[in-house]
Amino acid sequence: MAKLIIFSAPSGAGKSTLIRYLLSQGLNLRFSVSATSREPRGEEQNGREYYFLTPEEFRQRIARNEFLEYEEVYADKFYGTLKCEVDRILAEGSNVVFDVDCVGGLNIKKIYGEQALSIFIMPPSVEVLRERLEKRGTDAPEVIENRLAKAEYEMSFAPQFDVTICNDDFDRAKDEILKLVTNFIKEK
Repeated sequence: MAKLIIFSAPSGAGKSTLIRYLLSQGLNLRFSVSATSREPRGEEQNGREYYFLTPEEFRQRIARNEFLEYEEVYADKFYGTLKCEVDRILAEGSNVVFDVDCVGGLNIKKIYGEQALSIFIMPPSVEVLRERLEKRGTDAPEVIENRLAKAEYEMSFAPQFDVTICNDDFDRAKDEILKLVTNFIKEK
């Protein structure tokens, strides 16, 4: 049976980098591309990092019950997981990897239960998050402040996840995740 691996973390905690590493390890993992109504950043492409929808298109899909989970994170800034994306990956016999917000991650875990492993990536501190977000250079200062305020709230969800991994040492974090996910996939 294919498994689902859910990653959640505050923006800047390093989950995308950890997920990219995990996907490169030959574990029959496929990334579930989420949908969003925000504008693409940098080199992001539709269908690769996200399915980019207008807020109206997103609302229409919500009305048609096409999402496994979704959330309006900021005004008119929706993020969600399309059911058809997850169904397609599972039908191929691949394990699914999610990069979702905390509420969405916990909702997916509720739906799939023991078939899913929920992992929360904890940043070393809010100060380190600020440095990472500023260094990334993709967001305006007010956006960074909004992300930091949200980060403290998101970190309060960590105890509800199956596992919390602190990303204070990247090599240790990636080794921990590789071992954890490899063992989870092998379980019957």
